[in-house]
Amino acid sequence: MGVPVKRLTVLYDAQCPLCVHLRHWLLRQRQLVPLDLVPAASEEARRRFPALDHEATLREITVVGDRGQVYRSTAAWIVCLWALAEYRPKAHWLSTPAGQPFAKVTVLAAARYRELTAASCEGRCEVPVPPG
Repeated sequence: MGVPVKRLTVLYDAQCPLCVHLRHWLLRQRQLVPLDLVPAASEEARRRFPALDHEATLREITVVGDRGQVYRSTAAWIVCLWALAEYRPKAHWLSTPAGQPFAKVTVLAAARYRELTAASCEGRCEVPVPPG
């Protein structure tokens, strides 16, 4: 049986207005699992997670659990919601076969919004290609 997650680190693009907005939103929520919000590819992120591909963390949201679990893209959004008191039931639903399409569309929409509204980010804002 796995060890429960006790803390999560959310790596976010500090140069992206949408990412910064979501960072502030996460901090305002009641957290069941504490969230540390660290700028992606920062010295702090590199110190905490030396084996992580830090350039990739600038392209897609990445969340790291206190036991080394790494969540990316849709799974990262779901685990962020799971950490929040008000959104845990929604996170459970989004992880089901019925909810997964909604989670994927939300992540793709956020990436598209980011691409259209953010200042030039030197290739970091591309919309992820949906699997299969």
